[in-house]
Amino acid sequence: MEKSIFEKILSKEIPSEIIYETQHVFAINDINPVAPVHILVIPKMKIATINDLEDKDMDLIGEIVLTAKKLAFERGIQDSGYRLIWNTNGHGQQTVYHIHLHLIGGKQLSWSF
Repeated sequence: MEKSIFEKILSKEIPSEIIYETQHVFAINDINPVAPVHILVIPKMKIATINDLEDKDMDLIGEIVLTAKKLAFERGIQDSGYRLIWNTNGHGQQTVYHIHLHLIGGKQLSWSF
């Protein structure tokens, strides 16, 4: 199975600044940010889509969400607000089939679909 871009970042095959890391997750700045804060929180274990999650992944998903919250506080956007987004499959605009949570904030966000 081919490695995802996130697995290549983790193994240092592709350069990227990891801004946060634990045993199970890591975070990087999005290379195409849509707001001043646009961070991806990624599990180290590859799970292709949200549809592939299992009950055993509950703690991992909790860690991903709590990591996003922690990073929102570190960036000072907790009070002004932010958005957490999971993209799933084609209509959901998922382009990398390794789940990741987008933390987006630092400006007034709109709903443009």
